[in-house]
Amino acid sequence: MTKEQELIDRLIDLAFAEDIGDGDHTTLSCIPDTAMGKSKLLIKEPGILAGIEVAKEVFRRFDPTMKVTVYMEDGSEVKPGDVPMVVEGKVQSLLQTERLMLNIMQRMSGIATMTHKYAERLEGTHTKVLDTRKTTPGMRILEKMAVKIGGGENHRIGLFDMILLKDNHVDFAGGIDKAITRAKEYCKAKGKDLKIEIEVRNLDELQQVLDLGGVDRIMFDNFTPELTRKAVEMVGGRYETESSGGITFDTLRQYAECGVDFISVGALTHSVKGLDMSFKAC
Repeated sequence: MTKEQELIDRLIDLAFAEDIGDGDHTTLSCIPDTAMGKSKLLIKEPGILAGIEVAKEVFRRFDPTMKVTVYMEDGSEVKPGDVPMVVEGKVQSLLQTERLMLNIMQRMSGIATMTHKYAERLEGTHTKVLDTRKTTPGMRILEKMAVKIGGGENHRIGLFDMILLKDNHVDFAGGIDKAITRAKEYCKAKGKDLKIEIEVRNLDELQQVLDLGGVDRIMFDNFTPELTRKAVEMVGGRYETESSGGITFDTLRQYAECGVDFISVGALTHSVKGLDMSFKAC
């Protein structure tokens, strides 16, 4: 089992424990165990579909006898009235899995829809939009899956798969040179093959990084477009570049046209509205 699948399984188990507890007494009290039925996923607003594969796992883990028929895959553009999937099985199972499936699919589809909008805004440039760690606790793996489905790219998944020296790390370490040097020494001592990225707050800090070297990517934090263009020129293609901090949909294209490789946008995951959909008997 992959680490990703393990996290998804644990999330689903926790979500069922949270929602059902010692039993869905509403369903158990009025629906016979033998009752069979069918429900359809109904789309109620336009967007990008995401979460179908996770939804299938929700149904499978709760009741392996449920039959899922998929008509639209993750990444599909959807509109009101579309029916991406139909699920058949015990009515008790349909009712008990409904909310968890919808919570996941609405959230993931909302993120995919938002990401698609940002990715379209960058068309014609070489810049890619990245997510951040500003995610819902416990749901990060699903939210980052949704970013990929929507056409974006994942930054690091967590604190374990990349070294990102931010301003606080630099300040606590005693400066850029000490932070980078210690990061490299740590990787060597621990046998870790991790990419190193460092955040810079101005052109002076950028020059310090360029003088020292030893990193894979440089992040320009809260730079204006004008400063970003100058910073990209200073780097001259020697390292990957990333813009971050205060960048909105309206200013996204300006930063991309400065030549940065990546733009990280917390809004892809931290303040997204779920895509409206429902799960109705049919």
